[in-house]
Amino acid sequence: MDIPREKKSQKGKRILIGVGTVAVLVVGTLALRSLEPAAPKIDRNTIWVDSVQRGPFEISVRGPGTLIPEQIRWITAVTSGRIESRLLEPGEEVTPETIILEMTNPDVQLESLEAQRQLAAAKASLIALETSLEMQRLNQIGVVASTKSQYRAAKREAQAADTLVKRNLISAFQAQGAWDTAEEMEARYQVEQDRLALFTRTIDAQLVLQRQQVDRLKAVFEFQRDRVASMKVRAGAHGVLRELPFEIGQWAQSGQTLAVVVEPGRLKAVLRIPETQARDIAIGQNARIDTRNGLIDGQVMRIDPAVQNGTVTVDVRLVSELPRGARPDLSVDGTIQIDYVSDVLFVSRPAYGQANSTVGMFKLQDNGEAVRVNVRLGRSSVSTIEVVDGLVEGDLVVVSDMSRWDRFDRVRID
Repeated sequence: MDIPREKKSQKGKRILIGVGTVAVLVVGTLALRSLEPAAPKIDRNTIWVDSVQRGPFEISVRGPGTLIPEQIRWITAVTSGRIESRLLEPGEEVTPETIILEMTNPDVQLESLEAQRQLAAAKASLIALETSLEMQRLNQIGVVASTKSQYRAAKREAQAADTLVKRNLISAFQAQGAWDTAEEMEARYQVEQDRLALFTRTIDAQLVLQRQQVDRLKAVFEFQRDRVASMKVRAGAHGVLRELPFEIGQWAQSGQTLAVVVEPGRLKAVLRIPETQARDIAIGQNARIDTRNGLIDGQVMRIDPAVQNGTVTVDVRLVSELPRGARPDLSVDGTIQIDYVSDVLFVSRPAYGQANSTVGMFKLQDNGEAVRVNVRLGRSSVSTIEVVDGLVEGDLVVVSDMSRWDRFDRVRID
């Protein structure tokens, strides 16, 4: 006879299994949390790696610019007029006497003729005044001579009267009358002499005033004559005609630019340096101008005191021979040497690093990983920057933009 067995309870077994499972999960979670996150992989071809070097270090700044002539002659209209003929075209060589344009203006010509007429009338008045004053002077000289003769005759008669009185031929009263007449003629003679002297002194003053009037009208006439002559527009300098904006038949106002003449052999570079890099630029510093067809040596000759659109304008005098193709308005790149250090630690300038700052840079390890290290940077140049602390000679660092990996302290370079 079979005896039924009593079933054992499964509740305790299930509890033990559940506790064990929870314990395994807890231990696994703790183990996973203790592990570091996997380093992201970066393709070596997508980054720029440079080696820290030691040696001479040139501190320089760079900026774009253009070549412009050192001497530009702007030819403006002296007077208004209509363009009658264009004798040259832009690009042709000119001399100071080369006529570029011819203009006409009847009003200017009439004003010149009127000024000439006034000058001729003033000259005629001067001649007439000189003649009149000279005749008056000569007449006064005649009056003085006549008075002198009369004075001497009266004096002789008075002396003769004294002799007759002594002989009792005439009375003393008559003799005294003769002397009175002599004294009167002497006074008249002196007055006429003074009148002649005064008139002679005033002649020059009267002539000076009239001569000044002639000189003024002569200056007016010469000015009007120059206005007429200016309607034949001349280059006024050796060079090349660059601009000629007016066409035949157009009316040019006084002061408008009629032409521009430049001297192509004497050019200078005008660079636009970012204002943050221009603080150490000084006159006399050496520069190199890249025309994309050759390099030109230069020296800083002028620094604009004002900032325009975030840049400082710097003029560079070109001291070496210009390469072929160098011409006004040519776009160039210029590099200005600020300082030179013979021995310093430097690396290519990183995309995210500024001068005199501390940045995190990824330094390559032997295991193929790159670890972030803090690097203190110093003076900067166009493409390189000084390393003050954090790296040693020979270290390989990533200098391209790594901002997308900012939350990682290490990456793997494949």
